[in-house]
Order: sequence, then structure tokens, then C-alpha cells
Amino acid sequence: MSEVNLEQLSQQLESPNQRDRMVGLAQLREVDPEQAVPLIKKVLYDQSLQIRSMAVFALGIKPTVECYPLLLGFLEDEDYGIRADAAGALGYLQDPRAFDPLVRLFYEDTHWLVRFSAAVSLGNLQNPKAKEVLLQALNSEEVVLQQAAIAALGEIKSTDSVEEMLRFVQSEDWLVRQRLAEALGNLPTEQSVSALNYLQKDSHPQVSKAATISLEKLRN
Repeated sequence: MSEVNLEQLSQQLESPNQRDRMVGLAQLREVDPEQAVPLIKKVLYDQSLQIRSMAVFALGIKPTVECYPLLLGFLEDEDYGIRADAAGALGYLQDPRAFDPLVRLFYEDTHWLVRFSAAVSLGNLQNPKAKEVLLQALNSEEVVLQQAAIAALGEIKSTDSVEEMLRFVQSEDWLVRQRLAEALGNLPTEQSVSALNYLQKDSHPQVSKAATISLEKLRN
């Protein structure tokens, strides 16, 4: 991207018009991380919560040395949405240092959305040590946390968690069953194959399709 365009983006991000700032931030997708992050920082504390949210999450997909410490700070934000965005961005950043802060966030934050983002990101980090916290999420009463935990246990390839995961094979929530079908494709055990054969006959087409794909994956 030319310097002229970067200058225009910089001006857009300083515009008093919220829509201009939002458009400018969206256009940073085309900019290299080293050039994008100084521009993202212009709106990290924007008066618009929506723009702040977009800016925080953008730090996860424009990785520079500045992003990790900036995102750690936002895990303490007073707004739960910003904390959730920061947790999600840390998952995209895939910095292994984020493991302990994300585990702490899952255990200490009281908002389900923040805990959901932390669980998803622990899956993205693919650290097998996340198993204990993800099993906690699996036992949550929040369905979205169950979904996140199932997907993440698949991401970290926790084959010894399959038995606990299989109690969701008849979940009333089809998205839970779909996440289970997808996750089992990463967990090569006899139990996984048996459950996938069962899920292949599921009444919901997306669940049966996910089971078919996972079975093919396990056979290859």
C-alpha cells in the first residue's frame, strides 16, 4: 500500500466522524502488520465501543511485538466485550505466552462471553496442558461453553478426554453435536469412530455431514 493511502487512512482514523474511523479501520486489513499496528493504536481507546472492539481484535491478526503486551492489558478492561475481544485476539496471535493469562481469565472472569473466548483461544494455542481447564468448561451449564470446550479439546488432540465428551452425543443442541462430530475427527480412538458412525445418522444435516467428514479424516 502506498504512503499516500496510509496517510489517508491515518486521517480517516482521526476523523470526528465515527463511520470514517470504522471504514479506515476495516481497510487496515490490506496493510502489513508493522504499518497497521501504529494506525490501530489511534483508535484503541476510541469513544465508540464498536470501534474499540474492532481495534482490539485487529491486534490479533496483525502480529507485531507490540500486540501481545497491548492485548494483555485489555484482559483487565472494565467492559466484558473488550475483555472477550482481547482473549479472542490472543488466540489468533498464537503466542504461547498467552496460555497462563487465558487460563487465569477463564477461572477468574465472571462473564460467560469472556470465559467462552478464553476457552476457544486455549484451543487455538494447541497446548495439551489446557485439558484441565477445558474439562471445567465442558462441565459448565452454559451451552456455548460446552461447544467451545468440545472444539478446543479436539484442537489440543486430547484423546483421553473422548469418554467425557461422548456424553454430548445426544445433546439437545445440534450445534453441540456438530462441534462434537468435528472434534472427534482429531481424536483417533475406537470410541470416536463408533460415535461418529452414530452421529452420521443424526437428524440434523450439518451434524451428519460433519461426522462423515471426520470419519474420512480418521481413515486417511
